[in-house]
Amino acid sequence: MKFQTLHITEPILKAVKEQGYVVPTPIQEQAIPYALQGRDILGCAQTGTGKTAAFSIPTIQMLKKHYKQSIRSLIVTPTRELAIQIQENITAYAQYTTIRSAVIFGGVPQKPQERILKAGVDILVATPGRLNDLIQQGIIDISHIEIFILDEADRMLDMGFLPDVKRIIAKLPKRKQTLFFSATMPSEIRKLAQSLLHEPVSIEVTPASTTVEKIDQSLYYVDKANKKRLLLKLLQKNRVQNALVFTRTKSNANRLAKYLNENGVTTGVIHGNKSQNARQQALLQFKEGKSRVLVATDIAARGIDVQELSHVFNFDIPNEAEVYVHRIGRTGRAGRQGCAIAFSDCNEAEYVKNIEKLIRMHIPVVEDREFPMRNLEPAASAQSQNRRRQKPAAKPSASNRSENRSAAVKHQTSADADRSHKSSRHIQHKYSKKPSNILVHRWFLSVFKNHSVSSIFPYDNTGTAIGHWQSRSAAIP
Repeated sequence: MKFQTLHITEPILKAVKEQGYVVPTPIQEQAIPYALQGRDILGCAQTGTGKTAAFSIPTIQMLKKHYKQSIRSLIVTPTRELAIQIQENITAYAQYTTIRSAVIFGGVPQKPQERILKAGVDILVATPGRLNDLIQQGIIDISHIEIFILDEADRMLDMGFLPDVKRIIAKLPKRKQTLFFSATMPSEIRKLAQSLLHEPVSIEVTPASTTVEKIDQSLYYVDKANKKRLLLKLLQKNRVQNALVFTRTKSNANRLAKYLNENGVTTGVIHGNKSQNARQQALLQFKEGKSRVLVATDIAARGIDVQELSHVFNFDIPNEAEVYVHRIGRTGRAGRQGCAIAFSDCNEAEYVKNIEKLIRMHIPVVEDREFPMRNLEPAASAQSQNRRRQKPAAKPSASNRSENRSAAVKHQTSADADRSHKSSRHIQHKYSKKPSNILVHRWFLSVFKNHSVSSIFPYDNTGTAIGHWQSRSAAIP
């Protein structure tokens, strides 16, 4: 199937062709016809599946022509990077039409955005914080919205922005078309969708919580102190063309970027403490190949779209399994082969186990290499925590969401800032006692059914294995 078969008008088709697109992705193929019919859509699709074109192309076509003083379509997305990316795509697809678009976000002066809005905008792309600020000031009126698009809804929940989103929704007209997109569908997001959508068409291109098939995944068990040395060794291999490296904290991102630069690997870094200009500059240099590596926290990396990204490194294993899926989905796009490499120290073993349960596969473990793990015992003092845990932490607690929201109110730009994995949300998976002699004996004798090599990982006091090694004889990518 080609874009011509989707009943897209010639000016938009011409623009799409100039962008190098001929064949629509599955989500585009399914969503565009329904959107052009004016239907509400509930779309479940992962990062990198072509969601932006799936909602922006029909929106441009449905609006048809420009009306000076009326915002007719509103697109709300969680981060500035993603907002910028969406607006750039809309500009490209609408270049042969009269449709005008603009993007607003925090962290930059407000006055230039006000001038653009006064000039007239058909499609507005916005982050929740700045949008609510301008609505409250009477600068933006969304009462005439014809098409409302909520993108990355699950990340809105993760970042504590759901109250902001609900305030925005309350000011929208009742009669409108709504396109609702999310990579996953937690219960809160599903409830929001049910309250917002009218007889929606449900489109699920890639089942929730599954990984892209063309991604070659591998896992290195390595002591925390040796992670940066191992990363440097892997980056020095010729096959690592460029790499996006995820850390859990902003301080880790800074330290890692400094280490790589000092060792001859040109590296940029983005996180919430960086200014908007600094973040855009770092991203531009990475896209242009001036820096080979980009170190980022999760929230700051939302919206990064590099078509030929060869590698994604999970320098820190995320404590939420679904975040891992989001991360590795940034490579292997557009039918290309991608490579995702994860580093796990002994305290992250349970995170790995949760990820493997979610993706329904074991991540192959690389053995017989430099910097093998020596410290096989998780850090002390948290065994009682593990015993009390009923299930892994899948989302921030109510108190943490409240904390995040308070910060957003205090700083209006914080709606676009990095809230990635603060220490209060990071539940460490540790054990306070060394294995007994009996357990140590079982530890070394254990053999896992789904692995070709015996495990070298401890059992807990219930006799449950904490982790595993799987044989991997292939060369390190």
